[in-house]
Amino acid sequence: MARSTRRSTIVVAGLIPILIIAFIKLAMPLVFEQTSGLVFDSYQRLSPRPYRDAGVRVVDIDEESIRQLGQWPWPRTDLAALTRAVAEAGAASIAFDIVFSEADRTSPRLLAERASRQGATEAQLATLNSLPDPDSRFADALQASPSVLGFFLTHDPPGGVVEPKAGFAVSGSDPGASLTSYSGAIQPLAPFRKSAKGLGFISLRPDADGIVRRAPLLAKANGVLVPSLSAEALRVAQGAGGMIVRSSDASGEVNAGAPEAVGLKIGEAEVPLTDRGELWMHYTPPAAERIVPAWKVLKGRLSTAEMKRLFDGRIVLIGAGAIGLRDLVATPVQDRELGVVVHAQAIEQMVLQDFLYRPDWAAGLEMTLLLGLGLLLALLLPARGAFAGALLAGGLVASMAGGSWYAFRARNLLVDPSAPILGLVACYLVVTLLTFLREERQRRYIHGAFDRYLSPELVKRISADPSRLELGGEVREMTVLFCDIRGFSRISERMAPQEIIRFLIAFLTPMTDILLARRATIDKYIGDAILAFWNAPLDDPDQHENAARAALEMVDRLKRLNSAMPAEQGSSWPGKVEIGIGLNAGPCCVGNMGSARRLSYSLIGDTVNLASRIEGLTKAYGVQILMGEEPTSRLSGLATIEVDRVRVVGRDTPAIIHALLGDEQVAATPAFAAFAGLHASLLDAYRGRRWDEAEQLLGQNEEAAAGFGLSYLYARYRKSIGACRENPPGEDWDGVTIAESK
Repeated sequence: MARSTRRSTIVVAGLIPILIIAFIKLAMPLVFEQTSGLVFDSYQRLSPRPYRDAGVRVVDIDEESIRQLGQWPWPRTDLAALTRAVAEAGAASIAFDIVFSEADRTSPRLLAERASRQGATEAQLATLNSLPDPDSRFADALQASPSVLGFFLTHDPPGGVVEPKAGFAVSGSDPGASLTSYSGAIQPLAPFRKSAKGLGFISLRPDADGIVRRAPLLAKANGVLVPSLSAEALRVAQGAGGMIVRSSDASGEVNAGAPEAVGLKIGEAEVPLTDRGELWMHYTPPAAERIVPAWKVLKGRLSTAEMKRLFDGRIVLIGAGAIGLRDLVATPVQDRELGVVVHAQAIEQMVLQDFLYRPDWAAGLEMTLLLGLGLLLALLLPARGAFAGALLAGGLVASMAGGSWYAFRARNLLVDPSAPILGLVACYLVVTLLTFLREERQRRYIHGAFDRYLSPELVKRISADPSRLELGGEVREMTVLFCDIRGFSRISERMAPQEIIRFLIAFLTPMTDILLARRATIDKYIGDAILAFWNAPLDDPDQHENAARAALEMVDRLKRLNSAMPAEQGSSWPGKVEIGIGLNAGPCCVGNMGSARRLSYSLIGDTVNLASRIEGLTKAYGVQILMGEEPTSRLSGLATIEVDRVRVVGRDTPAIIHALLGDEQVAATPAFAAFAGLHASLLDAYRGRRWDEAEQLLGQNEEAAAGFGLSYLYARYRKSIGACRENPPGEDWDGVTIAESK
């Protein structure tokens, strides 16, 4: 109950940072909006959109153009010439990322007004007024070309109403409330607006950190839907009469509240939108082939064929990149990028239909992963060690990061892993810290309690898994092993004390190693004897098999010791050493035994006493390993035979003892099968008082018995059968042998 409560406390503690992060994500979305922006920026830097020619060109009024053609602003006659040249080369649309909101400063009318103030004559003024108007020539060039002009959207006091060149159709309810709304606009001069084929805003709205991650395609200006320069340039290039805005409650869409913009159809292009009417930008690295310097067009440095190659059928954007004129913005892949290039890349994505998607279910998926994986980690971590817990947490974090990267790289999906990863890391740190503190406290207690009476190895094992330890006495089903050296008193009287110690160390060390490898607990060493048991203090579901195999391995190890040790230790190894091993299984009381001053983690019970008696019978029957009925019944496949029914000293109930002769390989041999069958028949005839049959079976099986080391046992049976012939037992004889000593 206490362990369950402690674990529940740790699980709840691990869930607290998960819930805090979930609350922040819901209540303060801007916190994770900036984080997700940085994550998506890193994805774009690692895997930018490969540049493909989508039929979009940027005519850049760069520094060299200013040097060759004079300072900006250029006369509108130059801009008219630029417009005509690009139009004659076959441009599908020509969009200006420049707002022509004021008259040309070189306009004859303005020059005449200035000259008049300076005292010019009427003739001089008439001459000036007779000159062609640059703005008119530019308006004519706009009228004669597929031109698109830009305007700024502002939050200044309401200005003039923007009149789009094309209308909008809405599929579903009006999503205008979700779009970014502006109160004012700085527009081109009226003649220019009238002459141009399209009109679009050029305002780019960066995120809070100043990075442009989305390009707006739609906005509201004084309550009117207006398109961006990029959207309008694409419409004009296709000759489309208008655009269709798809709302979140249109057919095939789920209406989860107020209608929002989800898509925009421009001619043949279907464009996904955010709720604010924006396009997620998927930037390319800088591409020189996208840019054409303006001076080369105006000064005729490009041949007619080259002009056709560059502009025929293309969407052309004209912008200013010269120092002092630069409309610079920060993007995920460039610290300083021309605003006109952002518009150009937006058009490229629409033409190529290559979009990044942030689906409406992404936020729900991120929250589900945060709560689901956080709960899973909080539940699993307390039951695992530090290394396994780190692997689990690291695997979940890697899965989140890898899944998000795969979604971006393979599917162009923007799924933000930052909240789930932050939650998993916070949960791991909290749970690991609390688990560490709990385990350290438990380890200190365990070491203090057990160092006085358990081996260091056992203390280490218990410390590694203290959750399964029960202090104090308890009754458990256990398997007990006694091992004793035969004739140790005779051996020790021929050896010096130092030799006896070296001999016992050489014998007990490998035997102990075998027992510990088979998950035994070493209770104590009683001189030359070993008492070990299984299934306490740690559970061992394979206790019977582990005990039997340990006994077989101990016998095999002793054979090798008898072969090697006389040469290695000389007189410290007394020739051929023999052991007897007794195994028994059943309920035992195990726990703290002793006094308040001296404790011993040990076990008591009839099972232990019988195991000791069984070990004592190994010498009487000439068998190395004897087992009680309970462990024998739990073993399958090992080579065992019944030896006798014995009433041991101090116990009224007879015990059936069995000899363990080998493992599965021995049991599977035809020789053992034949021997075991005849042996069972021998016991049946003996207990049935069929002395002739028993003696005949004994003779048939005697040679085989010798092969399994049972010559002494069969000699004992021959003697017993002879005694029964001479002095037949009474009617109450049950075939049970009475043991005369312990």
